[in-house]
Amino acid sequence: MTRPPPLHGRGAQSAAVPQRFGLAAREADGDWLDESAKVDGPPAPLRTTVTEEHPRSILTFNKSPDVPFDRSVNAYRGCEQGCIYCFARPTHAWHDLSPGLDFETKLFAKPDAARLLRETFARPGYKPAPLAMGTNTDPYQPIEARYRITRAVLELCLEVRHPVMITTKSDRVLRDLDLLAELARQRLVAVGLSVTSLDPVLSGKLEPRAAAPAKRLAALGRLAEAGVPAHVAVAPVIPAITDEWLERILAEAAARGVGSASWILLRLPHEVAPLFREWLAVHFPDRAARVMAIVREARGGKDYDSGFHTRMRPRGTWPDLIGARFRLACQRLGLNGKDSKLELDSSQYTPPERGGQLRLL
Repeated sequence: MTRPPPLHGRGAQSAAVPQRFGLAAREADGDWLDESAKVDGPPAPLRTTVTEEHPRSILTFNKSPDVPFDRSVNAYRGCEQGCIYCFARPTHAWHDLSPGLDFETKLFAKPDAARLLRETFARPGYKPAPLAMGTNTDPYQPIEARYRITRAVLELCLEVRHPVMITTKSDRVLRDLDLLAELARQRLVAVGLSVTSLDPVLSGKLEPRAAAPAKRLAALGRLAEAGVPAHVAVAPVIPAITDEWLERILAEAAARGVGSASWILLRLPHEVAPLFREWLAVHFPDRAARVMAIVREARGGKDYDSGFHTRMRPRGTWPDLIGARFRLACQRLGLNGKDSKLELDSSQYTPPERGGQLRLL
């Protein structure tokens, strides 16, 4: 049977992925297609839809020992950038939506995010600590141009002097350079951009609607030039596919004034594993078995190890080699030196007044 051609412009190659919670998997000729696509011949391009969501709260706390923050704001659910390896894909299953193509095409926006966050900041007893953005889906994915939710949150953080950390794959972050530069002047912000390779063709397969690698590196340079602490994350490293770019990415970032770097091995939680296997079969059938063998070796014989302390610390020959290459490159390039260690300042925080209430004298 002839394999269908790659689905261009999207990371996932179908919506038919086994899901948790007993939900029915969506079929490739089912409800994820536009009605106009249900005709003979190749499917019509998928349309992206956005549903506005109005939650009661916006700040999420965590107690994970594996991440350097305890609170985050996610302005959007789903992500049009379509990174096939995105660990946030399984969250769409909670909404009876596919972690595959639904995750990329059926998005949710939270336009009340800044207002809800202001209410949280105004609560008695709230204690500030760095707020993370981009921990679940990208705060600068394309719909940010329309909703500007991330910018509204940054404006609030600047107003009340609350520290914030941003992770993105988009050069759209430069649209908020005015705010970021002022936050940086007060030691209230750090920005990280993830770069997986320097090959735009490979990036177009892995991250079909994310900014090209050259644009991300240019954005890192602009941030550093403006005095914004800039970090490059070589993440994820995909064995036998993207690991060859490790040293060159670090060199390009260092040449643009970036001071710190990190790397993360590919993670495949829940539905991400079958989606990634499908992607490998479409784009790299010649090495699919090898890639997954390396991943499983690093994860104790499984596609993924979700345990605290181990999920971010793969073990085995490949992780050891990549780690050694990373350390040597950073030493040679002057990355991750003493001057690169940044602690954001929470001492300047001034809570907003509680709206609608009289202040007691």
